[in-house]
Amino acid sequence: MKINKTNAARLLDKAQIPYELIAYEVDENDLSAVHVAAGLGEHIEQVFKTLVLHGDKSGYFVCVIPGEHEVDLKLAAKVSGNKKCDLIPMKELLPLTGYIRGGCSPIGMKKHFPTYIHDTCLRFPHIYVSAGVRGLQIKISPGDLIRESKAEVCRLFE
Repeated sequence: MKINKTNAARLLDKAQIPYELIAYEVDENDLSAVHVAAGLGEHIEQVFKTLVLHGDKSGYFVCVIPGEHEVDLKLAAKVSGNKKCDLIPMKELLPLTGYIRGGCSPIGMKKHFPTYIHDTCLRFPHIYVSAGVRGLQIKISPGDLIRESKAEVCRLFE
């Protein structure tokens, strides 16, 4: 099966960062990272989801966390220099990032936003993030993802 390269994959190629594109079966009724991990046959702690938030001081920013967790909004606000923050409404995701729900990658958004990745990513030789479309994940070393997305490693939930 031929896998079409996504914008995120082309950016990784351009930066000469090694990665692997891994396809999985999409269930339109279950876009959760738990479903993605099951489809990949991988541990959920290694499958990260990309969330876009808006802070009262900084504006938009991105949090990348293991799939079965919820971002702690107080911690996210603190690390991003805000007093409070919220997840953006779903209808804003595509116009803001160029990505849809279930296919939002921390790499290759329409513009770069401050990015924060949960520190458990460093426990693994590789993690998975969306390649920018539903049904495709990028397998990448955490260090390479951190460098390419200019992410700050921190705690985003307890």
